[in-house]
Amino acid sequence: MTKGSDPYSVLPVAKAMQVFAYVASQAHDVTLTEVVQALGMPKTTVFRYLQTLSAAGLFAHDIVQDRYGVGERFRELARTDAIYHSLRSTAQGELDGLVGGFRETVNLAVLADDEVVYVDIREATRSQRFQARIGHRHPVHSTSLGKAMAAFLPAETVERLVRPEYEQRTYRTLTDARTFRRHVEEARRRGFAMETGENEDGVTCIGVPILDGKGYPIAAVSLSAPDNRMKAMVDRAAGALQDAARRITASLPPISLHV
Repeated sequence: MTKGSDPYSVLPVAKAMQVFAYVASQAHDVTLTEVVQALGMPKTTVFRYLQTLSAAGLFAHDIVQDRYGVGERFRELARTDAIYHSLRSTAQGELDGLVGGFRETVNLAVLADDEVVYVDIREATRSQRFQARIGHRHPVHSTSLGKAMAAFLPAETVERLVRPEYEQRTYRTLTDARTFRRHVEEARRRGFAMETGENEDGVTCIGVPILDGKGYPIAAVSLSAPDNRMKAMVDRAAGALQDAARRITASLPPISLHV
């Protein structure tokens, strides 16, 4: 280990990232020789990294010209990151407004790899804290966020989310495909989804989708509260969430995740 080096750093990965950063930062496609000369690495090593990154779709390899450039997977990730950054920035004021109006926890989430991923959370001004944290992944079937997004997905995409049996997170969690489809249909019909103690005991959540310009659900926003407090404000909360979601959609740039 060299002096000052990070004991947790994986050297081959660090070198691969050097190759990745160099190629991605160039204004034109590059050759193997150019990368070797720029980074001072062995030719065989650089070749393996280039081929591995190309196989992953992060690079595109022009076999005829024998040049490497950024690939479609890289562009897709960059586009998705830009959309989510824009989403978080645009939604900030609406999330703060919802927390201020209801004094309950508000969540912003997206669908990734068939799971709900929390990208922003505004904690309630009350003392109770819930399980979800930014970056956490929760199932689609047990969350109002997941069901709200599923309700506005194309039918074939919804079927991809259907399982013979679902994970039971609480005694109230739906565990069969028939009930999941019914919940999704109900959410589509009324414009919002609900979970009542399905993801966390004693907690009710109302979720509303955030749609892009093509009507595709790029995210969802939800309000979480203990069961006893939510009972008195379901309609008011659903309406406020729907209004907030519409304003977020109207403020987003004209970009879409639905290709």
